[in-house]
Amino acid sequence: MSIDVGGAPDSFLLSIADSLLFWSLLSRPRKPSSPLSHYPSSFSSSSTAAAPRFEDSSCDSSSMPTVSVKWQKEVFPSVEIDTSQPPLVFKCQLYALTGVPPERQKIMVKGGLLKDDADWATLGVKEGQKLMMMGTADEIVKAPEKGPVFMEDLPEEEQVVAVGHSAGLYNLGNTCYMNSTLQCLHSVPELKSALLSYTNSGRNNELDQYSHLLTVATRDLFGELDRNVRPVAPLQFLSILRKKYPQFAQQHNGGYMQQDAEECWTQLMYTLSQSLRSSDSSEASATVKALFGVGLVNRVYCVESSEESFENESVYALKCHISQDINHLHEGLRRGLKSELEKMSTSLGRSAVFSKESCISELPRYLTVQFVRFFWKRESNQKAKILRKVDYPLELDVYEFCSDELRQKLQTPRQTLRELENVKLGLKVEDKKKEHEVNMPTSEGSSNDSSEPSSMALDKAVSSEDKGQLTGIYDLVAVLTHKGRSADSGHYVAWVKQENGKWIQYDDDNPIPQREEDITKLSGGGDWHMAYICVYKARVV
Repeated sequence: MSIDVGGAPDSFLLSIADSLLFWSLLSRPRKPSSPLSHYPSSFSSSSTAAAPRFEDSSCDSSSMPTVSVKWQKEVFPSVEIDTSQPPLVFKCQLYALTGVPPERQKIMVKGGLLKDDADWATLGVKEGQKLMMMGTADEIVKAPEKGPVFMEDLPEEEQVVAVGHSAGLYNLGNTCYMNSTLQCLHSVPELKSALLSYTNSGRNNELDQYSHLLTVATRDLFGELDRNVRPVAPLQFLSILRKKYPQFAQQHNGGYMQQDAEECWTQLMYTLSQSLRSSDSSEASATVKALFGVGLVNRVYCVESSEESFENESVYALKCHISQDINHLHEGLRRGLKSELEKMSTSLGRSAVFSKESCISELPRYLTVQFVRFFWKRESNQKAKILRKVDYPLELDVYEFCSDELRQKLQTPRQTLRELENVKLGLKVEDKKKEHEVNMPTSEGSSNDSSEPSSMALDKAVSSEDKGQLTGIYDLVAVLTHKGRSADSGHYVAWVKQENGKWIQYDDDNPIPQREEDITKLSGGGDWHMAYICVYKARVV
């Protein structure tokens, strides 16, 4: 039989040729595949040696068939498919090999093109099967020697600077809890600096292997976020996180379950506090504690027996307890610093009720606040969510929660801060009365007689010996929200303030600019996103 293609356009003839080539590849006898001897430790677009493989003890060999993929003139043999993961994960593997983003990939399978949410079981992918992929790889277009330079022509590191925010993170199947946690912590530059100084051989004898690997994965992932404007797939980090903390590998009906972002936050913070230690560097050993640690002094007393004791405690977050009479963050924090507990009374010889009152004895550079919105409901035997609206400010003053000793230390820096703010206000309001003006000291220490102190005097005041002192006043820099009515479902999102002062909503792989006035509207009261964790940055002088 012959087919008359006379007069057909060249594109039509080329399409027929491509189809015949594809089917001839599928019908070619399969050669035995050999096991891979090396896999890259990280997941990046520069990997070209072999297909990444992420092992999971819960998966057997039958759920990970090995296929070969042809793309243009290249053939990638022995690419493993984890059928327990969505096809998007397979596309991310091919992205690392070819540089073709998942959204541009067209992979021919049984029944048509491979979709991101397709079911591997219905596709019938077999061991040794040959697949064909079409798509164009990412390339930085070279700008002409003379002429305008567009943002898309810049290297990706410079694109990040031009865009004003870092990349998003792909959701790898109910991993929004992890993505939002990472984006909030990624906003802390001091933490990124500490991670950069952590080397692959920096593990101390007291640190377990998975804690070391999780720290390295966090460092590498933060680096990828800073270098890219396109979404990053956190496969390596997720794989190690689930090995270190198996609760994040729980499955239900064949898929990974949604997890609590606060639990992920707490576990990651604990790991970093252990790994970012060094016996020969006191600065590194105190990194996480200095950045996030809150020192508390607890007064425990019993009204019945008049027993009283004091104890010191260090935590990485303050709790905002929510009840029917709590409407603002300050009220919830005050409630969270008071509690009751039952323990043995030495004077009574039996159990008694003790009251516990806490106050802050040491402040961090970054204050983390958790809204206690989830509780265990016995009737339904599951976690329930408190939807009550609790307002929180862009500027948080915790002076009233501090101990008397700490308040004394904060008085001078707070006075300096008020004077600086008054000066800034005075520079803008020229008709301000003289008695309300603040004369800043000059470099010689004499008083400036001008009613409007110069910017040089202001700079000298800021750069004085008091620079870096905490004031007890904090500015909001990140919010982790939850949308839904259960901790084990719903959706987590990160809202992060950039260095340029703009807010970005990181909804997994989709960064969305937001207005600052919309951030405080995430206070709850319905099914919309509501604050679950807030991060405040210390205002220092």
